[in-house]
Amino acid sequence: MLTGFSAGRWQMMPKPGVIALLVLVCMPLLVVGCATEQAGKPVGEIVTDTPAGAIRGQNMGDVAVYRGIPYALPPEGARRWMPPQAVPDWEGERDALAFGPACPQPASLPGNIYATELGAVDEDCLSLNVWTPENAENAPVFVWIHGGSLTTGAGSLDMYDGARMAREQGLVVVTINYRLGVLGYLAHPGLSAESEQGISGNYGLMDQILALEWVKRNISAFGGDADNVTVAGESAGALSVVMLMTSPKAKGLFDKAIAESAYMVTMASLKEQRNGLPSAEATGEALARKMGAEDVDALRAMSADKLVNLSRKAGYFPFPVIDGVYETGQMVEVFDKGEQAPVPVLAGFNEGEIRSLRFLLPPIPKNTEAYEAAIRNGYGELSDRYLEIYPSDNLEASMLAATRDAMYGWTAERLAASQTAYGHPSFFYLFDHSYPAADRLGLRAFHASEIPYVFGTMKKAVAPWPEIPDTEEERALSEDMMQYWASFARDGQPVADGAPEWPAYGNTGTGMVFAEQPKTWDLLARERFDLHEEVVCRRRAAGNVPWNWNVGILSPPLPPKEAACE
Repeated sequence: MLTGFSAGRWQMMPKPGVIALLVLVCMPLLVVGCATEQAGKPVGEIVTDTPAGAIRGQNMGDVAVYRGIPYALPPEGARRWMPPQAVPDWEGERDALAFGPACPQPASLPGNIYATELGAVDEDCLSLNVWTPENAENAPVFVWIHGGSLTTGAGSLDMYDGARMAREQGLVVVTINYRLGVLGYLAHPGLSAESEQGISGNYGLMDQILALEWVKRNISAFGGDADNVTVAGESAGALSVVMLMTSPKAKGLFDKAIAESAYMVTMASLKEQRNGLPSAEATGEALARKMGAEDVDALRAMSADKLVNLSRKAGYFPFPVIDGVYETGQMVEVFDKGEQAPVPVLAGFNEGEIRSLRFLLPPIPKNTEAYEAAIRNGYGELSDRYLEIYPSDNLEASMLAATRDAMYGWTAERLAASQTAYGHPSFFYLFDHSYPAADRLGLRAFHASEIPYVFGTMKKAVAPWPEIPDTEEERALSEDMMQYWASFARDGQPVADGAPEWPAYGNTGTGMVFAEQPKTWDLLARERFDLHEEVVCRRRAAGNVPWNWNVGILSPPLPPKEAACE
């Protein structure tokens, strides 16, 4: 559920050349009931008055949690594939004692280490959850956007439990749900015709923006500082963070950004074929035909489960869309123009990203000669550089590394470099930590494996997730990472007691490596970044080929040199 690419096999992935998250002084928190004792403090219910209305949550002594707060009306019936509509303010008290349903999504595939129990699943899923420390006042706010390929996941997963970050780091933690898959990202000319702005797609992104607007309006009632909001996420959640940074509609809704294993992919334009991709509307029309739907009415007549299952069988893979309103250009182009959100960034990736995402890896060539021939055909005069970084003496290791670097490594460093260029402090990292259960599966520092350390939820990472040992060393690493992330959310500078100083990204490309303990590393990943940056630059300049997925042996012949790319 956490992975940015958890649904599907290699055959289901988009093919090369086709592809394509005032304290209300007069309204204090009111304890209204006590049930048991936890850590010597009363546990019961608590009511908070917010601008939206009174909300009844659970008091756990030193932390209060409010679950399943609806921020939008149910996106079903006529509201399916419409911009989300805010829930009207209410009279009386609304219960927030149980998590809301997860958004419709396919079931986990067998053998998936990211599989988890979701509980209820329903189209009426647009809710958020809040954890707040005792006596919070103007506390920094940490808004988490879950991953899952824009296809799976929920803000209610145990691994995202915000209690420890609230209790120990003083953050107000928010997790959100947003529409997924075909229900969250379908573009179609019939839907565009219904829109006052003439657009479709990006409904999941619209949900995230409305959730942030809810936070901006209401979080002070929970003790949070509405003017100190950090938006954070992993994988598809980190992609969402980047989309929020580049969306004009999200400007001013957050003050810092954390992107763990983001991927800055080529996006389709709504109505035009560009960058080697068909228009998003054309893709939507083709999908509707495969699902046996003649028009939008027929699509709305289908159940959510049927849409999810049919779209999966048809190989649909959701991505955001350049619609001219919510996204005005390719993400990398927005950053190059300096039009992104002017906020500090903390961004990084994991050493073993692809070890748990092997369906992203194409078949390994039969021998070194075939590998080298494919690389020379694809990378031309850059092939010597490529083969020096990704040599043929261990094909699997080189292909795992190349796919990781082209997607996650390049994106993380691009974010840090872009923000630094415009004067916004940025911090870069590599997570390269493992433990026995992961090593036995060949999953050192696998995709999303940093999350339990960031949230301090290692005991909640249960099978089929490789079990994290309860040792002093593991707890110490988690404590350092929680402090780094929380202090960044607090004031934009990641700091951890007794741990190395984390220098801002600069000309030397300095980063932090989280292995057995944190340590700084000059020129971290720089030569790999420079190679992939030139490849992306040439493909962007050519304008007729996407710059993701077609990596390594899948690369089409590289476009000619461009002066701007050297």
